[in-house]
Amino acid sequence: MPTHTPWLDYLSLAASMALVGSYVGLSKLLVTLFPIFLLAWLRFGIAAVAMAGWVRRPVGEPPLDARHRRLLFWESFLGNFLFSICMLYGVALSTALAAGVIMAALPGAVALLSRLFLRERIAPRVLAGIACAVGGIALVSFSKAAATAPGAATQPLAWLGNLLLLAAVFCEASYVVIGKQLTGHVSPKRISALVNLWGLALVTPLGLWQALSFDFSSVTAPTWGLLLFYALAASMVTVWLWMTGLRHVPAAQAGVFTVMLPLSAAAVGVGFLGESVSPPQAAAFALALTGVVLATWPQRRRSAAAVRP
Repeated sequence: MPTHTPWLDYLSLAASMALVGSYVGLSKLLVTLFPIFLLAWLRFGIAAVAMAGWVRRPVGEPPLDARHRRLLFWESFLGNFLFSICMLYGVALSTALAAGVIMAALPGAVALLSRLFLRERIAPRVLAGIACAVGGIALVSFSKAAATAPGAATQPLAWLGNLLLLAAVFCEASYVVIGKQLTGHVSPKRISALVNLWGLALVTPLGLWQALSFDFSSVTAPTWGLLLFYALAASMVTVWLWMTGLRHVPAAQAGVFTVMLPLSAAAVGVGFLGESVSPPQAAAFALALTGVVLATWPQRRRSAAAVRP
């Protein structure tokens, strides 16, 4: 069996998660200007126009069967629609820095879902990594530092925001596991376009409802530019990059690259949104990243062993 050196796949996975983390942080600005469902509807709508040419089935690709149609729906409902709603509401109630720490639980969540749906064994070190990630989540959620973060004084429901961000973690983990089952049958571009169309269909009723009472004239040109970046990054570029890399990388190993999400989200929170890092938050982030290392290290070792003759 020929050896595959997927450095380009690894780069695609890392770039995808870094972009997700950046728009998780930057969406903190957008949710202060747009209602949540309207923002999601505009995102899917802009991306649908941009990806109109990706919907058609490429030459040589088999037609979609009932199983892959169902997988595309769940990929969109869990990893696109619900992830967006939970993430946007979560960031609105919490902080971008807290989102970065909580998103560090992604590799552990991927490991759990891989065990349930792909029958992968969870090693003791992975379980220890999950415990560290949960510890980081608890620390950032209940510390006094989180309560006094910039903007938190007017956000008494920060605990609910953190809970929604945790739900977004498991939605994103579902996206990883389901996506692995799609990439062997559907091209990355077509997956991106079809998943986005499902998201548009799901959010359209709520988006139209909020659009009727929204003053679009109040939106400035820079805000429209940020919305355009958010739409293309979230629905088009990140999905295409992730599905491209996932074609040749096992789902459990791909969980390694989700570390880029919390790192970039936290970097945006600190570098662009003026969120300060207090000692308890730094400790929570370090604990969560320790969980990332523990959860992903055994998977990387197993993947390396699997390609040896």
